Amino acid sequence: MIQKEWKEMTKKFEGVSLKMYKCPAGKWTIGVGHNIEDNGITEDMADYILERDLREAEIQVRTKFPTYYKLNEARQFVLVDLCFNIGINRFLTFKKMLAALVKGDYHTAAIELQDSKWYRQVGNRGKILCEIMRKGVY
Repeated sequence: MIQKEWKEMTKKFEGVSLKMYKCPAGKWTIGVGHNIEDNGITEDMADYILERDLREAEIQVRTKFPTYYKLNEARQFVLVDLCFNIGINRFLTFKKMLAALVKGDYHTAAIELQDSKWYRQVGNRGKILCEIMRKGVY
């Protein structure tokens, strides 16, 4: 079992970096000396990061787009996934899509989402999200 003292001592030795850096051996590292270049991350780490990032995207969408609460869960997912994918600032540039959502016009919202550079770049993801937006189901 890893003791609390062990973690604290190793943190003192390594330091904590929340951004990737090159360690003295020239390896990409993150956190407390985690050699990401050779070791990558675990599935649990990836899931934890994804959950945190989706939660943050949802908070941003809820904050900037109050009509979010009027949408069903599937359509909320479309907005959160879009924000997760491109960030809140680019998300907010989808003005016509957001205006259609305020009116409850999901068909037009899907068309506006489809009529974007993002849609042309993301392949099947865009097709699936537009369909979810239109129908309101996963």
